Amino acid sequence: MTDYSGVLDELVRGEWVQPDTGRRQAVPIEAVAIRDSLDGAEAELIVARHAGESLVVVSDPFTHEALGRRVFRALEVAGLSVTEYVWETPRCSDEGVEVVREATRDRDALIAVGSGTVSDTVKYASWLDGRPYSVFPTSPMNAYTTSTASVAFDGFKKSITCHSARGVFFDLSVLARCPPRLVSAAYADVICRTTSQVDWLMSHLLFGSTYSSTPYALLAIDESAMIDGAAALLAGEIDALGKLTRIAAIMGLGTTFTESTHSGSMHEHMISHYIDMFAGERHPGSSHGEQVGVATVTMSRLQNDVLASESAPEFGATAIPERWMRERFETNMAENLIEQSRRKALDATQADALNARLVDEWPQIRETLLAVMLPFDTLWDSMGAAGCRRTATELGLDPAFYREAVGNARWIRDRFGMLDVAGDSVGSVQLDAYADQMPV
Repeated sequence: MTDYSGVLDELVRGEWVQPDTGRRQAVPIEAVAIRDSLDGAEAELIVARHAGESLVVVSDPFTHEALGRRVFRALEVAGLSVTEYVWETPRCSDEGVEVVREATRDRDALIAVGSGTVSDTVKYASWLDGRPYSVFPTSPMNAYTTSTASVAFDGFKKSITCHSARGVFFDLSVLARCPPRLVSAAYADVICRTTSQVDWLMSHLLFGSTYSSTPYALLAIDESAMIDGAAALLAGEIDALGKLTRIAAIMGLGTTFTESTHSGSMHEHMISHYIDMFAGERHPGSSHGEQVGVATVTMSRLQNDVLASESAPEFGATAIPERWMRERFETNMAENLIEQSRRKALDATQADALNARLVDEWPQIRETLLAVMLPFDTLWDSMGAAGCRRTATELGLDPAFYREAVGNARWIRDRFGMLDVAGDSVGSVQLDAYADQMPV
């Protein structure tokens, strides 16, 4: 049996050494397993993390058939105190969290079996109740190893820091049978490393904000091989799937290393969040990973365009469209967006000071950012090989709304990135023109 846990085992044991500091790095998850099969090992894995606890296996109708029933029966046969809850209409919202809390209230610990919706709901619900949980994923995405949950409150999606799973157990034979669309979406969701890192590192270089290279040193272990093996993913090759799953698990752990989601969630994620928050009836039913993939293509094109110039971008004062926000959005949401935007807005004095700095510093800043950015053609080709959706049209999204999302996503969070550079620019690359002219 092949075990793809690799460096994750070193992190769990607290033995992995950060290359830039020489310090040992540990993670709060007690166990991560990535094997070609876990069939027959389910009870052993759970007993090691939840001995003596009464358990409930939480899945939805699809993930119950894919894996949930098997996990429940394995725990039952092993003589554990276990029940199961098949959640018929899963939605990771404040209402959905309350449904899961009520349905599982008489159990000591929860075992999630499913994709991001089930996992994040169980994560947040168990944290609210002070109960532990573990998870058997049914897709190779990065949400399982994070200590955050993405939950919708009154339509506004928030990333909430809560707690990590005790154990995360990937069965690659199950993941290989998941719909190819989910594998493609998982690939799209981790290839955004390139745009997230450029945005976060740029914010650090321009404003001295917190930044950590640790997540990227870990992601670099597998990224090149993952890109080279992109086409093999759709063929169901276990080795390619194992590498994708490992890099997804590492990406999820970025919150552990940095105490934030910045390392894997910058402006490409803000575009996806804008789609979920405001598309309404125009939403095509696309997944988070698919949307992030399309937004990553958009952000990569913009980043490549800006960094192609040897001349520094020229900033003007930030013009927050407060009147438009109040007319466009419900009052509480509009005020929240305005507050987020004000935190990173530049006034005229700050813009002038930044422009003066960039006269001397831009060559080094540009060189540093180019060193961590994937060339656009590499990104585009690898995503195509992995079957990812790369344009709004392929996503099934109205092109006019997608242009709106790109033009306005910068206002939903206080994270500074390349949309802000283009939005505040008085130079050659300006956001409104870019959004109007970009391929969709």
